[in-house]
Amino acid sequence: MPLQKEVRELLDRPNFFHLTTLMPDGSPTSTPVWGGVESDHIIICTGEGSLKAKNARRDPRVSISVVDFDNPYEEAQIRGRVVEIRDDSSFRTMDAISHKYTGKPFPMRDPKGRIVLVIEVEKARYTNLPFKHTPPEVEPV
Repeated sequence: MPLQKEVRELLDRPNFFHLTTLMPDGSPTSTPVWGGVESDHIIICTGEGSLKAKNARRDPRVSISVVDFDNPYEEAQIRGRVVEIRDDSSFRTMDAISHKYTGKPFPMRDPKGRIVLVIEVEKARYTNLPFKHTPPEVEPV
């Protein structure tokens, strides 16, 4: 599915993605992650032994939510599936994503087991509510 312009822009900014995968018993588990976009696919780097990688290999269905860092009322909800798991021992993909978030290459350089989850989007919903985030001041305890 092609990503709509607003969803792509939200994903292209250094906003944290919340990736949900399914445990063996079917229960969801969600993890905040860095992510990127390649063509119309979402990409997330991880270690081969991570829970998200193990879950994605067993059941490729995932969901992702993204909330804008500066405007938490701008968000996207995405459902899709992992269609490819590829090697990233060269850190080519991880370094590009790290630059997006920190302006620097990824600092943890152990290449063993570094992979990229490539996610095909099946459904995406974008919302930008007309609110201004103005939480009240909280007095220190």
